[in-house]
Amino acid sequence: MEFKLAGKTALVTGASRGIGLAVVQALTAEGVRVAAGARTISDALLEATPLVRRTDLTSAEQNAEFAEWALAELGGVDLLVNNVGGSPARTDGFLAISDEEWQHTFELNFFSAVRTTRAALPSLIERRGAVVNIGSVNSRLALPRLIDYAASKAALANFGKALSEEFGGQGVRVNTISPGPTRTAIWTADDEMAAGWAKSLGVSHEEFLAQVPQATGLNTGKFAEPEEIATLVVLLASGRVPNMNGSDIVLDGGMLKEA
Repeated sequence: MEFKLAGKTALVTGASRGIGLAVVQALTAEGVRVAAGARTISDALLEATPLVRRTDLTSAEQNAEFAEWALAELGGVDLLVNNVGGSPARTDGFLAISDEEWQHTFELNFFSAVRTTRAALPSLIERRGAVVNIGSVNSRLALPRLIDYAASKAALANFGKALSEEFGGQGVRVNTISPGPTRTAIWTADDEMAAGWAKSLGVSHEEFLAQVPQATGLNTGKFAEPEEIATLVVLLASGRVPNMNGSDIVLDGGMLKEA
């Protein structure tokens, strides 16, 4: 299938590893010029694109500076991928989560997308471009240990739907991809979230990972791979499915059981 993306431009957030890195790599392989932002800059990201900027998108000031830089470097944007996000494990429950922690979760997972989208929209309207938000299956499957994360991703999905309604008539397509458990460093490395969950269950990190597919109801028996999400981003960016607008595409290995 020809995606015809050569010469297009894209802005990708949270791009240093995992899904964000896979998206950058998939887009550049199709000939897209990508400007990428992340709190840490990995060697793999620098290999994928020279247009990389270190930024913390929970900061409104840094968010504005990053968007201004990216648009200047690209000369305009055809695709925005709001990928940056995080899911701290709340093993002590709802009552232990402070206002500051709730605010940080929403700054990272929701307001970063709001601000970056606001900055990119004039160019996206001019170019009849696309926005892809990377959400989560937890926007539909709320878990107590991810209560603030799930709420922020639900807000992101609703935000994307509302944008598609307002700007679809101007040629801008806005869609969300909601992955289930995906093989990223959050799970496979000794990350705070995975380690916290393992500790709360009284098992080792390795034992915890082996139990995840069955425990979360993945009927495929395995994690999703970042490249799967990246493939969907490329498809949505290509315009090969021009009537897909306002959709929330779930890629969860069968985790959700509702029809």
